[in-house]
This record gives sequence, C-alpha cells and structure tokens, in this order.
Amino acid sequence: MNFELTEEQRMIRDAVREFAREKILPYAREWDIQESFPRELLYEMGELGFLGVPIPQEYGGAGLDFISEAIVFEEIGYADSSVRTTLSVQMSLVELTILNWGTEEQKRKYLPKLCSGEWIGCFGLTEPGAGSDASNIQTRAVREGDEWVLNGQKTWISNGTWADVAIIFAQTQPGSRHKGMVAFVVETNTPGYHTRKMKGKLGLRASDTGEIFLDNVRVPDSARLGEVGQGFFVALSALDNGRYGVASGCVGIAQYALDCSLEYAKQREAFGRPIAGFQLVQEMLANMYVETEAARLLVYRAGHIKNKGERSTIAVSMAKYYASEVAKRAADLAIQIHGGYGYSNEYPPERLWRDARVASIYEGTSQIQQLILGRHLTGIEAFYG
Repeated sequence: MNFELTEEQRMIRDAVREFAREKILPYAREWDIQESFPRELLYEMGELGFLGVPIPQEYGGAGLDFISEAIVFEEIGYADSSVRTTLSVQMSLVELTILNWGTEEQKRKYLPKLCSGEWIGCFGLTEPGAGSDASNIQTRAVREGDEWVLNGQKTWISNGTWADVAIIFAQTQPGSRHKGMVAFVVETNTPGYHTRKMKGKLGLRASDTGEIFLDNVRVPDSARLGEVGQGFFVALSALDNGRYGVASGCVGIAQYALDCSLEYAKQREAFGRPIAGFQLVQEMLANMYVETEAARLLVYRAGHIKNKGERSTIAVSMAKYYASEVAKRAADLAIQIHGGYGYSNEYPPERLWRDARVASIYEGTSQIQQLILGRHLTGIEAFYG
C-alpha cells in the first residue's frame, strides 16, 4: 500500500495549483458576486490539458489516471467550487460518458472538442419531478423512422446555457420506469432546443445553471448512447463518475477552510494573544485537519479502484458522502473561527459554506448515498420496497 503520489501526479498537482491560485482564487469573490466567471478560462484550462485528464490521448485528452483527475478537481475546488463544478460536469458526466458508452464516431466527433474547451457539455437528467428518482423522468422520446423526437424539460442543469452539446435522457415507454430510458447526445443548436438561465442560487453562484426545454427536437438514431432501455445504466455509471468529482472538489473546500482558518487564527489576537493558542480553537482546527485528511484518503482509495478498472460504486459513494459532509463542517467551523468576519464576504468562509452546502444534494443526496451503502451492507433494497 503506497500513500505517496507519483512524480507525474506531483507535477500535475503543482501545475494545477499554480494555475488555480493565480488565475482563479484572486477573482473568486468577484465572480461569486457577479454570478458568472469568464468562459475563456475554460479555453485556457483546455490548452493546459486540465479538461480531459482521464480521456485517452487519441481522443484529445491527457491520458492520465483517476488520482490525477481527483487532484485537478481538488486544486480547482480549493480556488473556486463554481469553476470546479463546470469542470466536473465537462469531464466526469459528459466526456467519460461518451467515452464509456459512445460509438467510435461519437468519440472522435465530440471528445477532442470537449477536451480542448472548444465545446462545453452538460448532463440533462434532472427534471422538475425527477431528482433522486431518476427513473421517473417524463421527457419523451418517440421514434419516427431513423429519427427520434424529444419533448420535455430539464432543470438544475450545470453548464445548461453554456453547453454546445448535451447528454439528454428520455423515456420511450411511459410507465416502464428505467426499462424504457434512453440517452442521446444532442447538439444544442438543434431546432426546438431552448434554455433559460437560473439565478439566485445560495452557492456555486458563478457556475452556469439552467433549464432546458425540448420542443419537438429531432435527432438521428446515431445520436443514441447505448441501446434503448440502457439509459438508466448510462445515468448510473455517469453519476459514479460525477460523484467522484464532487468528492474531490469537497476535499478542496475543506482544505481551503482549514488553511484560511489557520492563517486567521495566528493573526487574530484576543485577551492579549493569538486565538490559535486557545484550546477550543485548536480543537476546531484539529477536527478540520483530521476530517480533511480522511476525506482525501477515501477519494484516493476510490481512484485506486477506478484505476484498476474495478467497479467503484461503493467506494465512490462512500467518498462522496463523507467528503461532502466534511466540507460543510469545515466551512462552518471556519466561520466560527473567523467570528463576525466569517459572516462577511470580505473573507472566504461564508462563500465556502454556501458552496459546500449543495454538495450533499447534487449527484445524489447524502441520504441516497446512505441508502446505497445500506443496500450494500444488508442486501436489502430500500428504494423500491
């Protein structure tokens, strides 16, 4: 068992860290207020290879391992979770899904553009009436000759209004739940495809979030990902990858919460000495430290399993569940350590707290992760009785 990063992984970490702390971190507060960040930033990351870390070089990616991918997400998440969310959707939910389920033609058409940042992707699964229960989607797909006609609505879609290409999930057999689901790769300039930006989010304010409206959108049968009826399994495999990205990014949030708290506690004085010398402050710092390290190890363990090509659902679920809860606790303690300043956006903790909050909701709530782990432990299905 080796806990050391390889030389290549250290080089990736150092390169991403330098970029994130120079090009992202100084502007995170401003982007949060503006509820947007420059899309050009993604082109820069594409040129540096940060947008296609686990994608083979033959499709325009960097061809690196999943530990390297986690490092990228952690370092970008340390600087700004809004940017990390955009990156995670691009790489984990869109690129890897096309790589794992797409035809050779689909891979060669879309992956190079996505890895370079020329195109942005989104993942259209969630609907107004279908969140945790993905098999309840109402978007319809009707076959007409060699085409499919899509009608429906998607909501809470990260990269939703920025995307050039979307993975859209639809139902071919109403009432059949997961048995009739199918996934399509849809270019967003297709007639009948419309979006609307969603504003006013609690956190991840700088990331693009939108609704998608499908009004008689026609796509060729060649746009399918997998077979009819496999859409549910396409979604589950994609969510495994997405949860890994969220877990990695949450480690970044927790680490930044710890780092800024340490810096503040050493400088802030009360009763004639730095508050870092107070036992209860040290207790909070120690808890943040231990939990952050534990979360990182769970992420790396999941990455190790993914690198071996083994099924990683349980390891990823465990990492996502724990890391998302750790990020919330670390951000909350950071506010406590900063006192009144922690409640102001002049300091990082309040943004970290808001950004961390959604991590236990999207890509499968903490309660869904508990049910996945509970089913693994007991062998009893809690979802459908």
